[in-house]
Amino acid sequence: MKSFLYSFILLSIAFSINSKASPNKFSYAQDTLRYLKNPNYIQQMGLYKIYKVKHANIVMLGNSITHGVNWADLLGRTDVVGEGITSDVLEGFLNRLYYVTKLHPKVCFIMGGINDIYNWNPVENIFQEYVTLIRKLQARYIKVVIQSTLYVASRYPDASGRNKQVTKLNRLLKDFAKKNNIDFIDLNKKMSTNDFLMDNLTFDGVHLNANGYAIWRKEIEKELSKLGI
Repeated sequence: MKSFLYSFILLSIAFSINSKASPNKFSYAQDTLRYLKNPNYIQQMGLYKIYKVKHANIVMLGNSITHGVNWADLLGRTDVVGEGITSDVLEGFLNRLYYVTKLHPKVCFIMGGINDIYNWNPVENIFQEYVTLIRKLQARYIKVVIQSTLYVASRYPDASGRNKQVTKLNRLLKDFAKKNNIDFIDLNKKMSTNDFLMDNLTFDGVHLNANGYAIWRKEIEKELSKLGI
């Protein structure tokens, strides 16, 4: 009995060490609600609560890449609201969905996933969270437009490995969009080469500069024209 107990303890210790050393689905699952550990999230949620805007036709939902530009100024419109939060993940998007739906927008453009990928959230989990997010928006009669998760530039840490996960996620999203009659904007077609974000479109390897946002604007304007918004 003592021998069995000793062996069990050793196995438990080994498993604990291995789960910490090797990022995987298990280790991600042990750290839930990580969006609440993001100070940018807490700050932005506080601001959402005091903003006076009651309605917007267009909502841009995303992370720091979406947050990096003033969408009203970029599009030259007063009926668009940017709801990007630096370092946010899909779980965070879902938690703050109220601040999208309360604006009763006609369309919500979504871009996310890269922070999830860099936080070792398995692509299958990210995709399912995306589906949940989309279904919740559709239930409120909000048109959804999925935008491809952008690649990172070759100079960004672990770019090659993580971009493979970006490719996998985008394939799932594009296939889902096609099967469910949801518009999908493949920004990577315009912004990447050989599955890497073009260096001239980013200032740090992941966030866009003015050149990148100019390309993004054209794709949004095409979509809005198609939707008659």
